[in-house]
Amino acid sequence: MSKSKNKIQQCLVIIKPDGLVKSLTGNILTALSETKLKIVGAKVLKVSKEHAEKHYEDLKKNKPLHIFEGTINYITGKYHTDRVFALVYHGENAIEKIREICGSTNPEEAHPTSIRGRYGRIHSKTGIFENVVHASDSEETAKKEKLIHQATKVSRK
Repeated sequence: MSKSKNKIQQCLVIIKPDGLVKSLTGNILTALSETKLKIVGAKVLKVSKEHAEKHYEDLKKNKPLHIFEGTINYITGKYHTDRVFALVYHGENAIEKIREICGSTNPEEAHPTSIRGRYGRIHSKTGIFENVVHASDSEETAKKEKLIHQATKVSRK
């Protein structure tokens, strides 16, 4: 990567409900530590349906409705736990570095040594990509996502 393309960025990473249920948090954080990026925020969140719909609004526009609805059910805890672990990584080319380690969104297309390649699956009954992690795909998206998740409160129930 050339010096002129290096950018200081922030990237939202969410360890999704299936990652928490499978106790993959340590493995995921270890893999992400290879980026040498700084964690500048971390929080366990309960994602409300409203926040999930804002987060996945592009999916609603670009995919069939059943995929959108299944994804909302997945991230809000209908299939696993109702919690996620959100982290904000900061540093040079953060988005590119994180996404490379996470792998393709589709676990079947992800490199086998990537996080999604190792731990993700496509659920046989729902067809939902249970891909263990989310990672911002652009600076614009990262800014939008951080605002959404900063507004989310952790339930004490």
